[in-house]
Amino acid sequence: MTVKSSSMGYPRIGENREWKKLLEHFWGGDLSEETFHREAKQLRLSYLRKQQEKGIDLIPVGDFSLYDHVLDTAVMFGIVPTRFDYDGGRVSLHTYFDIARGTKGASASEMTKWYNTNYHYIVPELNDCKPLLVQNRPLEFYREAKQELGIEGKPVLLGPISFVLLSKGYEPEQTREVIHKFLPLYEQVFKELENEGVRWIQIDEPALVTTVSDEVRSLYKEVYEVLHQSAPNLHVLLQTYFESVTHYDDVIQLPVQGIGFDFVHDRGENLKAIKEKGFPLDKVLAAGVVDGRNVWRSNLDQKIDVLSELTNEIELDRLIVQPSSSLLHVPVTLKNENKIPDVLLNALSFADEKLQEVVLLAMGVKEGKEAIRQEISSSVYAVQQLNQSSYRNDDVAQESSQSSEDIKRKAPFHVRYELQKKSLEIPFLPTTTIGSFPQTKEVRKQRLQWRKNEISDKAYRSYIEKEIEKWIRIQEEIGLDVLVHGEFERTDMVEFFGEKLNGFQFTKFGWVQSYGSRCVKPPLIYGEVSFEKPMTVRETVYAQSLTNKRVKGMLTGPITIVNWSFVRDDRTKAETANQIAVALRAEVEALEQNRIRIIQMDEPALREGLPLKKELQQQYLDQAVYAFKLATSSVENETQIHTHMCYSEFEEIIESIKALDADVISIETSRSHGELIKAFEDSTYEQGIGLGVYDIHSPRVPNQTEMIRSIDRALQVLPENLFWINPDCGLKTRRPAETIEALKVMVSAAKQTRKRFLVHE
Repeated sequence: MTVKSSSMGYPRIGENREWKKLLEHFWGGDLSEETFHREAKQLRLSYLRKQQEKGIDLIPVGDFSLYDHVLDTAVMFGIVPTRFDYDGGRVSLHTYFDIARGTKGASASEMTKWYNTNYHYIVPELNDCKPLLVQNRPLEFYREAKQELGIEGKPVLLGPISFVLLSKGYEPEQTREVIHKFLPLYEQVFKELENEGVRWIQIDEPALVTTVSDEVRSLYKEVYEVLHQSAPNLHVLLQTYFESVTHYDDVIQLPVQGIGFDFVHDRGENLKAIKEKGFPLDKVLAAGVVDGRNVWRSNLDQKIDVLSELTNEIELDRLIVQPSSSLLHVPVTLKNENKIPDVLLNALSFADEKLQEVVLLAMGVKEGKEAIRQEISSSVYAVQQLNQSSYRNDDVAQESSQSSEDIKRKAPFHVRYELQKKSLEIPFLPTTTIGSFPQTKEVRKQRLQWRKNEISDKAYRSYIEKEIEKWIRIQEEIGLDVLVHGEFERTDMVEFFGEKLNGFQFTKFGWVQSYGSRCVKPPLIYGEVSFEKPMTVRETVYAQSLTNKRVKGMLTGPITIVNWSFVRDDRTKAETANQIAVALRAEVEALEQNRIRIIQMDEPALREGLPLKKELQQQYLDQAVYAFKLATSSVENETQIHTHMCYSEFEEIIESIKALDADVISIETSRSHGELIKAFEDSTYEQGIGLGVYDIHSPRVPNQTEMIRSIDRALQVLPENLFWINPDCGLKTRRPAETIEALKVMVSAAKQTRKRFLVHE
């Protein structure tokens, strides 16, 4: 045996988003279930074949998903919420999608961020669960790969401890009990894989890089000892990623045959631990040295040096070279990107290119640098050329990245509140939306024709203005209090701004999965960021001219732009965020100068970027607050600053939310069934706030009673004079009819609530 190459997971979406299109055709009723399964299998096998052709030795199987890998793990154990029609046995395809998307009579399961990424997973509900192994997915996919392609695959499975910690429906003191409910089922999976002759299984335990309790620490040894005894001949590769392992000494003593570490995002801690404490002689080390979360080409010379340091501690036949994480988080391939400047294109690496880097590095470690000297020289030259280019050497923009300006508003909130109440004339319990309205096929068609120069700028602007006017009228008819222009000119809330700021580049096919079939195309922040000209003023001012009601200006905040982009890796994210904040401040001031007095700067990804180590979190939050206030604090007291955030564990960051000093914050809450409200029971929030009263990620329209219940629950802990009523998030992905119906119900619920308060008064 000698050094091997490995992949931890491959993008699901396909080079041209074939996977997304397949899902949406099935959901739309255009495909039978049989055809859907057949075409999904063809996609799945094509991904395996590609990795085989690249020369990857250990190819993951079972990482492919029809929606989400955490949901896959739940349904293989028969974990289906009681509100769905399920009576045991293998979970049907329709039930699987119902859990993720909801039905007319049952709300979808909660969806939240996968650690500190922009990927969303479906949160398993373990309330009084009695799990059973109803489908051995790893075994099925192992057999498929072997029978169809002759691939001796490496089954991938989310580990029992991380799975339970990512779930809900139990109290912390029940963690051990719940894990032990699943342990016999994992034993069964392991035994069946061993009996099949499987050599390696990849068990993902990302919880090992987080700050876990002492009880959870002890559970790892207990659980993996049981699993080892159940299948002693099955080689277990315990995989971690996204950070350094928190308790290195504990991890290396676990009874597994291999351990995977991230050597890109570990801040040097994993390498330091190995050099100082050694690595067990009876284990294989899977070294994640190629960045699985960013798109920059590896400097192969530097990567070989890291691997060489590892081989001082570990023999070659106990080393596996791989990406730092699953490649789920990067686009598929560069081969179709023909509009990116060469100096940038040559410095990029997507999933397929990263697999090639892995194979080259494995060869370089095994045979020496001379074996890949040409490839090393090419990678070093490409990185140097970009770093030395004018894109990364703008002195004026560089100064803004080191900004240390005053970021206080002109007056405290209670003073601003009174001034805004008089000048903006906003009613009690005001209703609004988060920003976007449905992007229909016709909207997308017009935008595409405009981008292809098939219609003129004038014709496209005319079309957008007609859409704005149509939805202003719809909002007025529905009875919303604060309106939005609808964002019909925007493809994506980050891409739109990136296209108009200096320092950004966009790809043609650089899509990645965000949730379900929802794919995003993150921009590349490759250079110095600066403001060029107003970006949103024309559409916002036009919308305001059509109505006597207030229209919000809609912007995306600096932290979200950073977290939802592929950011240059030669400087800190905080420095890049400050550059973006200074550019956005110019846009805020332009809106204000044009009499737009409500400006929303969304930060849905603020919580997402929180470091996985608790000791690093406050620094990140302080930097995030600084960037937000740098962008927003220059406005007059009468100008109302809003922000929006997506669902997450906000109780952990409530003090930082307060520190943003936004006049109004809206938070996505409906999929957590109001659990977020508990955060405000323990911590008083005294500024404007809207907790989403219905879930926009599901086509289901809740009834008025449900929405009133959500409003009432919030008003138990929040002051009614500061409360806003709004949906969970933007409505871009919804259809017009369901959007209008849901908003009518929401406004009706608000009116009923107002009446009750007036009667009470």
